[in-house]
Amino acid sequence: MDLLLVLAVDASGSIDEDEFRLQREGCAEALTHPSVLSAIGAGPRAAIGVAMVEWGAPAGAATVVEWHRVSGAASAAALARAVIGAPRSRQSWNAMGDALDHSVALIAAAPWWATERVIDISGDAPDMRSVNPVAIAREAAAAQGIIVNALAIEAGRPGLTQTYEETVIAGPGAFVMTAESRADFARAMRAKLIREIASRTTASFA
Repeated sequence: MDLLLVLAVDASGSIDEDEFRLQREGCAEALTHPSVLSAIGAGPRAAIGVAMVEWGAPAGAATVVEWHRVSGAASAAALARAVIGAPRSRQSWNAMGDALDHSVALIAAAPWWATERVIDISGDAPDMRSVNPVAIAREAAAAQGIIVNALAIEAGRPGLTQTYEETVIAGPGAFVMTAESRADFARAMRAKLIREIASRTTASFA
């Protein structure tokens, strides 16, 4: 694969059902967008692996969509259906560090190998109750060569982007994308995926 990508999505108690639906639909839309598919197709292998994790409860992060190989419109559509159809996991507080630990283990167990590995964590609040604090978890991920990027949903919480820049992201070229509202999630996720996939697949040529 050109890239292994874990989408780690906030499913904590602060996310109501309408917001949860917007997030799921936003991920599905982004994964099937022509610009994202074009970025995937530009890689040397023209394929990436994607899995989805939901997080919230301390030590409670859950894989809700197992690894899918995405190499074109049909496989992206199959992944999008899995994203929409997966049952919501039971979550509570914002334990971002534990979400990163779970995602690192998921990458280690992936059925494919890739030099480029990214955890894409999105949320609407800072780390609160991780068993393993996010500051430690992100450094452990980076030590294994995994990039940690973030998407900050700033609705009602100005300054969250800066918080994520300072405490969540890790690794060369890591960045935070901002969604100004829940409705802006799909646009931000799409832009984030294009940036992640394009930069990682380009790096695979080096």
